[in-house]
Amino acid sequence: MNYNHEPTGVFLLIDNKSFYATVECTMRGLDPMTTPLVVMSEAANTGGGLVMAASPTAKRDFHVRNVFRQRNLPRDGRIIVVPPRMNLYINKNLAVNQIFAEYVGPKDLLPYSIDESILNITNTWHLFSNNILDVIRQIQHEVKSKLALITTVGVGNNPLQAKLALDIYAKHNREFVGVITNHTVEQKIWPIKNLTDVWGINQRMQARLNHLGIYSMYQLAHCDPFELHAALGVIGDQLYATAWGIDRTDLHSTILRRSRGVGNSQVLPRDYNDINEIELVIKEIGAQVASRLRAQGKQAAGIYLSIGYSIGVTDADGNTGFAHSLKLSDATAETQAINQQLIYLFEKYWDGHATVREIGVSCTRLVDRFGEQLSIFNDSNYNPFHLEETMDIIRRRFGKTSILRASSLQRGGTFIARSGLVGGHNGGNSLE
Repeated sequence: MNYNHEPTGVFLLIDNKSFYATVECTMRGLDPMTTPLVVMSEAANTGGGLVMAASPTAKRDFHVRNVFRQRNLPRDGRIIVVPPRMNLYINKNLAVNQIFAEYVGPKDLLPYSIDESILNITNTWHLFSNNILDVIRQIQHEVKSKLALITTVGVGNNPLQAKLALDIYAKHNREFVGVITNHTVEQKIWPIKNLTDVWGINQRMQARLNHLGIYSMYQLAHCDPFELHAALGVIGDQLYATAWGIDRTDLHSTILRRSRGVGNSQVLPRDYNDINEIELVIKEIGAQVASRLRAQGKQAAGIYLSIGYSIGVTDADGNTGFAHSLKLSDATAETQAINQQLIYLFEKYWDGHATVREIGVSCTRLVDRFGEQLSIFNDSNYNPFHLEETMDIIRRRFGKTSILRASSLQRGGTFIARSGLVGGHNGGNSLE
């Protein structure tokens, strides 16, 4: 492979090791590398709790894994179990990226997730040292000394190589640094035999590749790319490029994406079988989605409702739930108009008996808000949109529960319970 015509630079993908667990350890004055600590989400909808993060010691000595159920956690008094504090993690993430910003320009820093960031350090690393590894160690030391966080770093000639270097090598050596370059693809990528270790390949894709006779990255790199494309389409092209360590992503370019939709979903805290309770939650979620539309200056010309039944429950046709969409006659961001159509979909397709555990709502066919459609059937002196905008302003200023619909106080409502959550988890900042 001739890499001379491929985009080449120096990219770092930096991960904060066991981020949530490490933050909790350091806030308690504990060593995250020797303390068996677990961050456990205890929301009612997790059926007793889920492990969100575990310290390296908890993983190594007690074999704790993320998304472990609480019932699977070893009963050992040495394990410290704490609730999540999402606002604290967000603030730590901002502090980490402030340090990264000292080494690259604004356009060359891309937060990838709450615990990972991509740095295009091509044009700046030589300002700090003549050796890129010295610069990486300087970054790691600064993050550790200022924030008591441990970072692992993947280095590559492009973001893909940096990501593979991070996942395959950096997370599994003492220096917490892994390197893949154009010149080491054969030595670093091709020997990978477990395909699911590679970013972008899950169990299902591995099975599809196995069906094509591909069981390793070496075989993927040496298969017929035209046959791979015929079998997998564009994804096949991407996987073939991955096997050769090729990534043409331009982090500087502004990618214009067509807005696909705005949505929220919930796993309910218990099984719901009362139509009034189910429709109450649908309306609450619909109101949240409508508020997000207004905040983005968008209107929706379509809606989508998904309903998931309880485990083991099916309807008369054997379905475990349903999902249907509806095109609206006029684009809108008005809560009542959206909720009316959501309830119409629910009552049309629910059999009246299957217990519900998951609800999802999306607004689709988004357009920029340019005004409201006038109708001879509406009172021109009353505009519900203005009322809702006022409610949005009050909530932004005084909190989500500063003003709410009385229906949310009824049995089955989830709005109040979820109002203090961040990403579906506790957002508290205190140690209590």
